[in-house]
This record gives sequence, C-alpha cells and structure tokens, in this order.
Amino acid sequence: MNRQIDYQFRVKELMARAGMRNSRDLVAPLRERGITLSESQIYRLVGQNPDRIAFQVLAALCDIFKVEANEIFTYTGTETRTQRRRTAVGDGTDVPLMEAYRPVRARITRPDEQ
Repeated sequence: MNRQIDYQFRVKELMARAGMRNSRDLVAPLRERGITLSESQIYRLVGQNPDRIAFQVLAALCDIFKVEANEIFTYTGTETRTQRRRTAVGDGTDVPLMEAYRPVRARITRPDEQ
C-alpha cells in the first residue's frame, strides 16, 4: 500500500489578504529579511507549488504574513492501492508471438523414395 501526498502552496492567497497584487511586491519584504531572489523565482514561488523551498524563505514568508507555516501550505495524504494484474499461466498472453514458437512438423522421407 502506498501513500499519495498532495500539497497546496497558498502564498497567492496570503498576498491577496495583505493587499499585495503583484509578485514584485514580495521583493522588498524578502530583501529586508536577507532573502535575495530574482523576480522570476518569486513569480514561480507565488504561482506554482514549489518542489523545494529553503527554510529561510519559508520562515521569511511566515514573518511577512504573520502566519504559521501550516497556513502557508496545506497537504492531504491518501492511501493508494496498487492492484495486481492476474493472468492465467499458459493462456498465450504471457509469451509474445506464440505462433512463431510452435514447432514445424517434420516430414521424414527415405532416400530411395524421393
């Protein structure tokens, strides 16, 4: 049994609550806290779910918006089951091109009967 983890990064919602309309509005507050990111990095941070994030950036975002980390992102975990594929042995699907492997009937002749 596997577990699927999905998460939602909610910086865009927090920016809207704080009155920030553009991702450029985060450049100055992040620089005040010692985080130097390019505008394109901040745009991706706001618009997409990041695969990785430095704890310094996460802590700076918490400080900017005056929230806890659990308000910046939410996650859900669901159980996923993998189903086994059942096939019968010898039903022809386990060997590709079964006809190509069948033997050819031999014809035996005597040398004097040709």
